[in-house]
Amino acid sequence: MPIWVDADSCPKVLKEILFKAAERKQMLLYLVANHSLPIPRSSYIKAVQVEHGFDVADRYIEQRISDGDLLISNDIPLAAAVVAKGALCITSKGRLLTPDNISDRLTMRNLQEELRSSGVQLSGPAPLGPQDKQQFANQLDQWLQKQTKTS
Repeated sequence: MPIWVDADSCPKVLKEILFKAAERKQMLLYLVANHSLPIPRSSYIKAVQVEHGFDVADRYIEQRISDGDLLISNDIPLAAAVVAKGALCITSKGRLLTPDNISDRLTMRNLQEELRSSGVQLSGPAPLGPQDKQQFANQLDQWLQKQTKTS
């Protein structure tokens, strides 16, 4: 079960956590972006550069992700698409998106998008803090432990 990263928006500090986890667990990690990415030399870590364009990286991930895989992304529509395929998603703030909660998150995202398009000023997400980093690492470790048990 590989880990897929929507790498255009993934913070560097989280990529470092993912690099260490991929090596430690000897698990494939795919970072997909529309630009070149620096990655450590590893047989487990792969950078995939897709063409520039709206949602090109998202479509690449969606077409290749499988049941049981993990996505790292803040893109709620992408998360909804991969959860529908049986994958799970962890956001950069460490929130696990599953079939149980993705529809609520998608509804909230769509509402916010509607408000923004009608001119309502909404504040953006808070910057990534130490608690978010810890929550992300904890959520990732829980997923990795489940993978070890099922292998």
